[in-house]
Amino acid sequence: MKMVKGLVVAGLAAVLLAGCGSNDGAAGGNTGAAGNNAEQTDATTTASIVNQADAFVSAVSEQGTWIIATLNDLTVDQDVVVAGQFHDKNDETKDIYRKIALYTQDADHNIIDSFTLTVPKLTAQSENLKIQGGTVKGDVYVEANGFSLDKTATIDGNLYFASEDVKGTAVVEGTVTGATEVQ
Repeated sequence: MKMVKGLVVAGLAAVLLAGCGSNDGAAGGNTGAAGNNAEQTDATTTASIVNQADAFVSAVSEQGTWIIATLNDLTVDQDVVVAGQFHDKNDETKDIYRKIALYTQDADHNIIDSFTLTVPKLTAQSENLKIQGGTVKGDVYVEANGFSLDKTATIDGNLYFASEDVKGTAVVEGTVTGATEVQ
């Protein structure tokens, strides 16, 4: 049973890695896997595919990765800060960009599973952070320009912006169940 589950997780990871790329430069993509593997790779040049809370917290830190993809629902019992400056696909010739992907997808970019990230507070300090797919259950505080909530994503909580200027740079196409305001 463990072997079958391991093969399913490996297959989903392979599909995510193959399919997370985008035909438009704004959505981002993957170049590999890193995270909580026993054999560590250069975390700044690859995606972090996570299935544990501590790996997620590490992946969104300043020493983390430009894209963080989850493989299941996660509950983090502490406030989380998404920090650091990263470039799309870790290519410094591309735009500053960071992505949290709360889903898996097939090779045609169709979402096959969406996940929930439960967190007391998620603070976005990385410029151009995109939350795509799935649900963030908790309040999101945006302190950096260029935040986006994809149409496939939900914030089950409040969305707060540090200033009107920061709010003015945001693109919120997804659902926010609570208040959306400057605080």
